[in-house]
Amino acid sequence: MNHLLILVGVLLIFSSCGTGSKGQKVIDRAIEEHGGAVYETVRLSFDFREIHYEILKTPERYEYIREFDDSLGRVKDILNNEGFRRLIDGREVQVTDERAQAFSNSVNSVAYFAFLPYGLNDMAAQKEWVRETELEGNRYDLIYVNFVEEGGGDDFDDEYLYWINKETGRMDYLAYTFHTEGGGIRFRKAVNQRVIDGVLIQDYENYMPAGAEKRPPLDEVEHLYISGGLELLSEIQLKNVKVERL
Repeated sequence: MNHLLILVGVLLIFSSCGTGSKGQKVIDRAIEEHGGAVYETVRLSFDFREIHYEILKTPERYEYIREFDDSLGRVKDILNNEGFRRLIDGREVQVTDERAQAFSNSVNSVAYFAFLPYGLNDMAAQKEWVRETELEGNRYDLIYVNFVEEGGGDDFDDEYLYWINKETGRMDYLAYTFHTEGGGIRFRKAVNQRVIDGVLIQDYENYMPAGAEKRPPLDEVEHLYISGGLELLSEIQLKNVKVERL
């Protein structure tokens, strides 16, 4: 039987027993430890893989900007409440709906991971406490998250696991499935944790399954990491980070 189906079944049992509230409490504490109320009205800027990002969030508005140079000139993508726009050397250019959606998804993905765990209290997020576990000498609450289709974005059917440190409340590891470009699974370990103006910023080691088995069940990823069944794919580093409280 598919291990993920077993996991989902177990989660349904947990939900009927009220563990949804436990998962919510764990996530609420994690959000507080990572920045809390600062997240609600803030502009976060950083450089990631030669691209500059500015992520603005308030209770009424959001605006995600990325800027980079290519053969056409200085590109500036803007995604906000009004939609998506692309500028090249300061002048707006028209893009197809398909490309605009692809660019929007790319910008939104970076913003989502940069603000974790804050986004886990979005209305579309469904959280369940799975179990306690130990990883690399620390105790964790393991939280499963998925999203309802309405309000969950184009990738609403992706699934996530978060390891929340029972002592510090920090999100030290995460894993997720994805379905774009053939799909797969990733496991991330937080490194270089530092607090900048009240917000916990962290980089990640980004792992994928090694060998021929590229898409194991999500609930096996912890065992694969411990047993050496994951290989380092990339390092996710946010540089020149600035936090501006609004």
